[in-house]
Amino acid sequence: MTITAAADGSALGNPGPAGWAWYVDEDRWHAGGWPHGTNNQGELMAVLDLFRSTAHLPNEPLRILCDSQYVINCVTKWMPNWKRRGWKKADGKPVLNVDLLRQIDDALVGRSYTFEWVKGHAGHWLNEAADERARACATAFQAGTVPVEGPGFGGSPPRELAAAAVPTVSAPVRGFSEAPPEPVQDDLFGEFVVSGVEPEAPAAPGSLAVPGALAGQHAVEAVVELEQELLDPETRSDFGQLAYLLHPEYREIGQSGRLWLRDEVVDALVQDPELSVTFELLEATPLSRDFIQVLYRTESAEGSTLRSSLWQRTDDRWRLRFHQGTPED
Repeated sequence: MTITAAADGSALGNPGPAGWAWYVDEDRWHAGGWPHGTNNQGELMAVLDLFRSTAHLPNEPLRILCDSQYVINCVTKWMPNWKRRGWKKADGKPVLNVDLLRQIDDALVGRSYTFEWVKGHAGHWLNEAADERARACATAFQAGTVPVEGPGFGGSPPRELAAAAVPTVSAPVRGFSEAPPEPVQDDLFGEFVVSGVEPEAPAAPGSLAVPGALAGQHAVEAVVELEQELLDPETRSDFGQLAYLLHPEYREIGQSGRLWLRDEVVDALVQDPELSVTFELLEATPLSRDFIQVLYRTESAEGSTLRSSLWQRTDDRWRLRFHQGTPED
């Protein structure tokens, strides 16, 4: 008999307090998390724990409902090539979250499974149940309380399995690979990856000075890191992650002058996430307690573009509210 389960992850701040959960029904679900992690790590951990929690039923096929294109692509498309290259990407860069991916790869052996993408936050009851439990765990770690872990699959929750898979969280080195420019295409935010600049060492020191009641330096650095997260190809191919990072009222003005709505941007990036440019941070400035502006320059074969992003803090996390790119002469 096929086991149908939803798997989901959550990270407040991304990175920040993180949670994960899988859900079959009220008697069979499990959740957990860490004080610091990313949304992608939560999504991967949910899948890993689901496989491990059902390892005693090796003949039961798994049908996994997931709102993360990143996770689905990792397991069903990318891992064979990564393994063949020694867990390296095509450009030679190390694969992100390799500790979790290796464990998932081991857990797949001998199992029958399928992945099915579902749109996150769209009313799918299994996905909503997993998301609610993952977010509750992240919130618990944020508050310093004990998360509710659930019954597991047919008994007590497998605490030792979750503890064994805590990922090593570090700031990844962002790279880029050149891609041929397309002759006529609007410049959607996110169709590039950052190169050479880490949030811990911004190109404009002093731009992070925080006056009075404005957002703190930690918040500014977190926003710069989130800006880089949005520029990562794995994030851009992940519908759920993009929906998580972009504000519901997100708007963008492209180089052509066209106004893009949030859903249009998300759909376009998921379908074609591969364009690449270099990135130069100019300044990151707190405008108030809840708004931070990030200014930077990108370079591509088509020329140089000045960019401005406005991040807003809502529900105790930062989300991108507005972006505009203007070509330089």
